Amino acid sequence: MNTVAIIGGGFSGTMVAVNLARLSERPLRIVIINSKRPLGRGTAYGTSRSEHVLNVAARNMSALPDFPTHFLDWLRSRSEYSDRAEGELRELFAPRRVYGDYLRGLLAAYENPIDSRCQVQIETIEDEAIDVKIDGRARVILKSGLEIEAERVVLATGNQPPRLFPSSSPLRHDPRYRSDPWSDWLSRLPAPGGKIVLLGTGLTMIDIVLTLREIGWDGQIVAVSRGGRLPQSHFRGIAYDDFLPEDTQTLGLNGLRSLVQKHCDRLRQMSQNPAIVVDKLRPHTQKIWRSLTGDEKREFLSKNASEWNVLRHRIAASVHSKVTDALDSGRLQIVAGTVERLVPGEQEIEILMRDSSGAEFTQAGDLVINCTGPMAELSETASPLFSNLLSRGLVQSDELDMGVRADDEFAIINSVGDAVGVMYAIGPLLKGELWETTAVPELRGQALRLAETLLHREPRQIVEAEVIEYYI
Repeated sequence: MNTVAIIGGGFSGTMVAVNLARLSERPLRIVIINSKRPLGRGTAYGTSRSEHVLNVAARNMSALPDFPTHFLDWLRSRSEYSDRAEGELRELFAPRRVYGDYLRGLLAAYENPIDSRCQVQIETIEDEAIDVKIDGRARVILKSGLEIEAERVVLATGNQPPRLFPSSSPLRHDPRYRSDPWSDWLSRLPAPGGKIVLLGTGLTMIDIVLTLREIGWDGQIVAVSRGGRLPQSHFRGIAYDDFLPEDTQTLGLNGLRSLVQKHCDRLRQMSQNPAIVVDKLRPHTQKIWRSLTGDEKREFLSKNASEWNVLRHRIAASVHSKVTDALDSGRLQIVAGTVERLVPGEQEIEILMRDSSGAEFTQAGDLVINCTGPMAELSETASPLFSNLLSRGLVQSDELDMGVRADDEFAIINSVGDAVGVMYAIGPLLKGELWETTAVPELRGQALRLAETLLHREPRQIVEAEVIEYYI
């Protein structure tokens, strides 16, 4: 019986396993190697807090691209949603823990199949993969010393942890600093009237602000980032014609920027949100990204990525309203500046920063939480797995050092430029190759296509309208 080892048990790893199980016509053993985060839920859907909701409406959160109403149908089976009107349910931004239940249930159905004729067995090992050795077959080496032999290995490790900030003294054991925003920080809350500084103003910061609001913590929250910009709210847009040429590969970065600017200006003249342009680009983004040169991609990252991310990563209107209330009441303050280093003092941690003119200034907090998001550079990884794979040339960083190199079928490309037909990647590891590769609408398609590749099946032709309803 062939074995597929999947390193990572979040959305990507879970859905590769589910698709393999539902599509395989031959006996197959699937081993999911999971560590640190809850199996089937990962970081995003492992939260237990009800105020942490999805950033996409339920109508486009099916984990199966060939069954676009699958999540809606599953929600309808739960008593708390069974009486919701169809339109209301479709637009629901469900709690992320509920979506985690959905993913875990999908996996459980194949872990313990009712049909005795099922030829696929799924095993789960709670351990950390620290290396992969290839000699015909692959051997996944685990931290415990256990080895898993497999014909194929899927790297579904998700995002890297946040980057460490320079500090005048070690912060690892300082109770006033949390480098991982998903580890316990609630037990370290300052007394009422204290100050919490959040490094970053993205989606993770939003989660923490919502939780502090929910528990009624009475104190000051300061969120800092280079641009000092918050995620925007979802909105009800208008029908807008496609504006991309058929051959997007001829655009180049300058042509793309000119086209985007033209339609953003047109939408503003129509009193419409220019983020509609980003939504219209979304189904084509990966193809456009791959057509750009390395220099164009680097220029985009330095000059345009920040604006793209603000327009692209939006939040539910109800969440946006709560954050706006915190700003209006003065409980939340947004500060723009670049963090230079952290300086732990006797009472507080001081954050040394520079503004856009280069002038130094400081912020200080009783608790500082790193919400800057995943570290971008794979070559600087602290992961034993990727340190080992990179050092031996089994994987190589992509040209932007944002992840691994892989071919069109997700096979890893090694340091000499050959596709490693034994090892594959999915999800955020492909950000440098695809740019858009972190959200469900992209990941569910990747998971299905990768399962088809591993099973040597012809790719399914999914009707485009079924999978891009979110963008309309």
